[in-house]
Amino acid sequence: MAFERSRRPSDPRQAAEAAFKAATTKPAPASRPAAPAPQAAPAVPGAREMVSLRLDRAVLEHFQKDGPGWQDRVNAALKAAVGL
Repeated sequence: MAFERSRRPSDPRQAAEAAFKAATTKPAPASRPAAPAPQAAPAVPGAREMVSLRLDRAVLEHFQKDGPGWQDRVNAALKAAVGL
C-alpha cells in the first residue's frame, strides 16, 4: 500500500497555533523608550477646553452670586492672577 499524501499542505492545528501566537505575542521592546507625543494645539485658536476643577464652596459661591457667566468670571480672574 502506497503512502497517501494529504491534500492539505500543512497541519491545520499547527497553522492555527502559529496564527494565535502571531496575534498574541507582544513586539520586542524598543532599544530606548519613545519620546512622548507633543501636545496638540486646539483646533480653533482661542478655543477653551473643558476641565474638571475642585474649588472651595466659598470661592464658587463668590463667582456664582452674580448669576450666569460665572465660569467666564473665574477664567478672567485666573488669567489676571497669572498675568495673561
